[in-house]
Amino acid sequence: MPGPATTPEDGASVATATQAAVAEEQAYVDKVYDRLDSLRAAYGARLAEVRLEGPSGSPQNRSERDAFAAHYADTVARLDQVENRLVFGRLDSRGEEPRYVGRIGLSDAEHNQLLVDWRAPSAQPFYQATAAHPGDVVRRRHLMTRARTVVGVEDELLDHEHLDEAVASGLTGEGALFAAMSAAREGRMHDIVATIQAEQDAVIRSALDGVLVVQGGPGTGKTAVALHRAAYLLYAHRERLERSGVLLVGPSRVFLRYIEQVLPSLGETDVVATTMADLLPGTTATVEDAEDVAAVKGRAAMAQVLARAVRGLQRVPERAQELDVEGTTLHLQPEQVRAAMAKARRSGQPHNQARDTFVLAMLDHLVREYAGERGVEDAAERAYFTEDVRTARDVRVALNLCWMPTTPHGLLERLYARPDLLARYAPGMSAEDRALLGRAKGSPWTVADIPLLDELAELLGPHEQAQARRAEAEAKIQAAEELRFAQEAIASQGLGMGMVTAEMLAERFAATGPRLTTAERAAADRTWTYGHIVVDEAQELSPMAWRALLRRCPSRSMTVVGDLAQRSGHRPAASWEQVLGRAAGEHVREAVLTISYRTPATVMDTATAVLAAQGAAPAYPVRAARDLPDAQAVTRTADLRAAVLAVVRAELERLDAADGVGAGRVAVLTGAARRGEVRAALAGDAELRRDLAPAGADPLDARVAVLDTVEAKGLEFDTVVLVEPAEVLAGGPGDLYVAMTRPTRRLHVVHRDDLPAGFPTA
Repeated sequence: MPGPATTPEDGASVATATQAAVAEEQAYVDKVYDRLDSLRAAYGARLAEVRLEGPSGSPQNRSERDAFAAHYADTVARLDQVENRLVFGRLDSRGEEPRYVGRIGLSDAEHNQLLVDWRAPSAQPFYQATAAHPGDVVRRRHLMTRARTVVGVEDELLDHEHLDEAVASGLTGEGALFAAMSAAREGRMHDIVATIQAEQDAVIRSALDGVLVVQGGPGTGKTAVALHRAAYLLYAHRERLERSGVLLVGPSRVFLRYIEQVLPSLGETDVVATTMADLLPGTTATVEDAEDVAAVKGRAAMAQVLARAVRGLQRVPERAQELDVEGTTLHLQPEQVRAAMAKARRSGQPHNQARDTFVLAMLDHLVREYAGERGVEDAAERAYFTEDVRTARDVRVALNLCWMPTTPHGLLERLYARPDLLARYAPGMSAEDRALLGRAKGSPWTVADIPLLDELAELLGPHEQAQARRAEAEAKIQAAEELRFAQEAIASQGLGMGMVTAEMLAERFAATGPRLTTAERAAADRTWTYGHIVVDEAQELSPMAWRALLRRCPSRSMTVVGDLAQRSGHRPAASWEQVLGRAAGEHVREAVLTISYRTPATVMDTATAVLAAQGAAPAYPVRAARDLPDAQAVTRTADLRAAVLAVVRAELERLDAADGVGAGRVAVLTGAARRGEVRAALAGDAELRRDLAPAGADPLDARVAVLDTVEAKGLEFDTVVLVEPAEVLAGGPGDLYVAMTRPTRRLHVVHRDDLPAGFPTA
């Protein structure tokens, strides 16, 4: 129903009230930024002083210097990151002074609170208060800023009786959310801290313990909720999580680049962000297996296969063996080997470490025999023979054959390359499945290999030679970091033209040892135990991947975010219990996000219809919060290349007209097989080439990105040009659903082949 007519006089009074409100808030925002600048300068000065002190004094003094340097550096970085939109909200409550809400908490020099951290309990009404349940809140005001300038305010009136009429005629609160949804994309996700909705806030502030599953369809903000939850937990449980850290696992490296600015902008810089491809330190997977191969590797049964393979490295000889030690013949007896193995296994150590116990037990037998052959009975004298026996070639070979040391990579590579070994250690696996695992030595590691390598690393333990090589590589990295640290110290003090060089200062700093943050130490340590793990696009993880994550968080404090309907491939999951497997313990709770804030209703309805037509209707349907005119278009063509170029040009022109030249982002989404062809076509067009990232560069840094559906998971764009939906569907209904629901404004389908069932007919 239309509201009452507005007279010019009414409009003028509203404009005057708005201008007065903007001026009022600008004065307060200036005060907050002045305090931010003051703190940043003070901490920067302290950091510069500490950096120039060097490693003099006692070990305790050096340790304290490092601690202060790390604290000051972290604080300066945090203050730098919250510069943009520092203040975004104000709460007016009955009987209280106005309370301002922002990215971090700030107080003035007299300890009067200037700004409430959005994660603080006192900020919760900013997100939870409604007209039906306002509590003590009279008005909630959103502050819209550009740089340090207030450009608008928006009021939600929750208690009209306590607010004067002039202010009550201001803007409504929904405008902030819809303005954020309608704004042109910039290639990176922004935080939603100013527009968190009530159902999202409840998830963000949920308890730390246990596994929280957040099921959310496209555009419900589940990724943003997961990131804001990580920031909230670090704030609310700082003491616990600062020591153990938080691990964030995303679906792809493109996704991690897309979200990389969110947590720092919320004041948190100490989270380890990775993908399953990069989970194992020192190993990076760059290849995806075919779906059937990845499915075999991901089965929980692979854990037993690998355990048998490790046990197979421990072999008792069938008969006694003769060993030559400097001309003396010793005898390796099977019963002695068996007893030494039993002792080593009782130690409970991983294979490579338990080998030390085995070797010591065997050397005891062999040294006794060697001493006896030499006529030496005294135990003290026998000890002198230990090195002779240990280093004898026959002894080394024999003991290695009985208990072979190895690396995870070496063992898994042998398994893949040796069908006989797979048949021996995977007797319950079909010949067809074993054949899928076969590949030549030297093949690149795939994403599905990483959980298997991690499982083997747990079973095998560290390998001495591999550890030595890694330590050498880490030392080089640390030396480079020391040099960078020294260069910053010199630059901050204006000493660049003096007698002190960065190399000289780096040598002084090196004596104090590494100054690694919790996140840096955790990222480099496979055995690190995290206080909390956040997993995005969790529906894609295999049982073996979950095993790897559970090892890193035995407390099972996890936030698991995803959408069953967006699962890739042709193996749908009926429930989160099925997806989680062992991770689905007694303390699993589920939250469902039901409103899509991103995807226009027209596009959302079409995507849902297409999914249902494939027999995969979403178990958790979502409702779009808005619709837009011309949100969907379809172009059928005989010349696919020409049509794609023409459509991309036209969509860029639409964005230029709507937001200004060069604003907004377009994604061209294809099946994996066609991605290269489409990218080459765009790169070959002189006009469109300017809007495309160069080969090898980050596609998110350009106005037009060409991606397959795996890369597009978790991302959003103003416009999506979807090329040949039938080819995308070949990867599974979930892939097509993902591709169709990436746009915030418009989906344009370009096809030559028939469209999959569910698309509207002309």
